[in-house]
Amino acid sequence: MEERLQKFMARCGVASRRKCEEFITMGRVKVNDSLVVELGYKVEPDIDKVYVDNKIISLEENKVYIALNKPEGIVSTVKDEKGRKTILDLVEVKERIYPIGRLDYETSGLIILTNDGDIYNKVIHPREVINKVYMALLEGLPTDEEISKFCNGVDIDGYITAEADLQVLKRVGVNCSAKITIHEGKNRQIRKMCDAIDHSVINLRRVSVGEILLGDLEKGKWRNLTNKEVEYLKNL
Repeated sequence: MEERLQKFMARCGVASRRKCEEFITMGRVKVNDSLVVELGYKVEPDIDKVYVDNKIISLEENKVYIALNKPEGIVSTVKDEKGRKTILDLVEVKERIYPIGRLDYETSGLIILTNDGDIYNKVIHPREVINKVYMALLEGLPTDEEISKFCNGVDIDGYITAEADLQVLKRVGVNCSAKITIHEGKNRQIRKMCDAIDHSVINLRRVSVGEILLGDLEKGKWRNLTNKEVEYLKNL
């Protein structure tokens, strides 16, 4: 049965479907003996041989689902042009895995990794809202008006953010700790949102993605998702 080339590549654990599309348009993919650069190309997995960077790919028999507590100072990509440590330096599995979404360099906390392209797309493009919860240390103490502004949408780089939630938990000297909930994933979104209300982030940690919780997982450590957590992701 035919399927789109990028979908087959993602199911093989090459990368996310969107990243696989980039590989195709960059001229890094061959099917049998032919270079393919069109995104509409279809393959028959049982017949065609697909190569990425001249290496044949095949379906991963063993699907892997991992929760990692990413420390600050680690890049949440599989490679880094600047030679910095990446999340794959922390997670040692034989399968070719990739992260679902990203956390910026200075942010710690929960990030999910997998070689299941279908799960990746369910989380990145869910049918329903997936809340992502963060614990933050903010400069100063936001007023009720500033909190309302944050929750109802602020302008970051010409983009108005969706509704969010900001709960101040307690004072920490002249600053405060807060619980922040968003369901979008723009680059450095929470930091930019907090800057927009003049209460910059000092420290930021993601503690949950939907029903997947960071819990007491130590910084820099990882675990396999439970069967219940995997089923939750599959049903998104």
